[in-house]
Formats: sequence, C-alpha cells, structure tokens
Amino acid sequence: MTQLAIILALASAVGYGLGLTLTQLGLRDVPPATGAAISIPTSALMFVAAAPIGLAGTTPAWSALPIFAAVGLLFPAAATLITFAANQRLGPVITGSLGNLAPVFAVLMAVALLGEPLRLGQLIGLAIILAGVLALAGLPGRATASWASWSLALPLVTAALRGFIQPVIKLGLAVWPSPFAAALIGYLVSAAVVVTALRLRTGRWRLQANGRGLAWFAGVGVCNGLAVLLMYAALARGPVTIVSPLVATYPLVTVAASALARHAVDHQLRVALGVAVTVVGVGLLLVS
Repeated sequence: MTQLAIILALASAVGYGLGLTLTQLGLRDVPPATGAAISIPTSALMFVAAAPIGLAGTTPAWSALPIFAAVGLLFPAAATLITFAANQRLGPVITGSLGNLAPVFAVLMAVALLGEPLRLGQLIGLAIILAGVLALAGLPGRATASWASWSLALPLVTAALRGFIQPVIKLGLAVWPSPFAAALIGYLVSAAVVVTALRLRTGRWRLQANGRGLAWFAGVGVCNGLAVLLMYAALARGPVTIVSPLVATYPLVTVAASALARHAVDHQLRVALGVAVTVVGVGLLLVS
C-alpha cells in the first residue's frame, strides 16, 4: 500500500512540475490572476466531464462534503491569491523559497491531528529534501522586499495552507474514500472563488487573454488537476509524512523540463547541488 502511495506521490510531483513549466510559458501572454481564473476552472471542468467515470461505484458520504469544500476554499483558490499578493510585495525568490516549506506544516499537522509516527530517519530525510528544494526554488534573482518585511507572513500563510490541507483531506478520505470526489468538490469551490475574485477586481466576467495564453493555462489546469488527484490518491493510501515530502520534489521536474526546452540550465552548479541533495533526501525518506 505504501509503495503505491510513493508511486502516486512521485507522479503528482511530475504533474506539478509540468504545470509550473507551462505556467512560466503562459505568463508571457497572461497576467497571473487571469491565468489562475483559466487554469482552476479548467481543472474543475475536467473533473466534471470525468465524473461519470470517476464517481462510478462509489457511495457518497455526505458528511465528507463540508471537509472537501472547505479544502477547496483554501487550496488552490486562497493559496493562489495569497501567492500573487506575496509576489507583488516580496518578489518570486523569497515567495518561492518560503512557499516550499509546505511539507514542514503538513508533517507537523499529520503528527498532531492524525497521530502519524515520525521516525528520526524520516525527519532527516525531510530536512534534506527541503534543503534541496529550497536550493532549486531560490535560484538567484531580484527580490522586491527584504527578508525583514512583515510581508513574509504571506508566503508562510500559503505554505501553511498547502500543508494544512493534506492531513485534512486524509480525514475527509477516511469518511468518503474517493480521491476523485475530493478533487471534484474542492476544484468546483476553488473555481467559484477565483472567478468571483476576478469579477470583483476587474468588474468583468470575461477573461482578457489571447488564444495562446488560454491554451497554456488550460494545459496548466490539466496538469495541476491531475497532480492534485494523484496526491489525494497517495494520501488515501499512505501517510502524510511520506507523501508530502515526495510531492514537494516537483522543482526537479521543472528544472528537467526547462533544460529539455532550452537545452541549457542557468546556475548549473547550484541546480546540480539542489538535485543531488533532493535525491539523497528522497532516498533516505524511502528507506527509513
């Protein structure tokens, strides 16, 4: 069971990594908030279209609905909107670095809420993975605020939300063991949030995006939606203390995809170090 959870978590990391790569391409044509208003509803529509298959053979447990819906308010909707605000105040370097602390919050919540055990080897593996991921996410770039800024709370809140939802989803899956239902309900709520936020900000329901931007962010929606579904499936089969750090390795996929697309990677020494450290951490986590 845990082996399947490991495979699903790593597959989720691939989906998140590809989604981030497509996001970088889409941002050439579409601003971030509009991109979110494209990608998240795309994911929701994908799940709605697949619902007859994804929900086949499942018995609804209506008491899990509030849990899945509450998660949808927080992730990806609220987490995405707070990330945009953090990027505006802090820049992508600090935002990305602190945002990748989500596994720390996830593991702490899993130990507190679910009583999951945390062995010393797992704790060391988690720390090593975080060091590698932070090395990849924090590649040199210009920040727009200092590390002493009060705005540092924004990416920390995002990381906490992303970490918090994982043990909460696991609680919901104990009531209704359907990762598809969890993803469907969560994305429907998230889509309503981001579309409403767009309306409040711009005064329009219609998206201002060209065809290329729409296509890129529709692809982001497919990748991220599948990544979330795979993560929920992994959480249904394995402990948060294993799944969360493995999902957090998605920057490895982004670096690899960027290297294939451009046939080169900037800051090669730091990338190589980050990849090596992350792989060591994953290996230690898996054997612990």
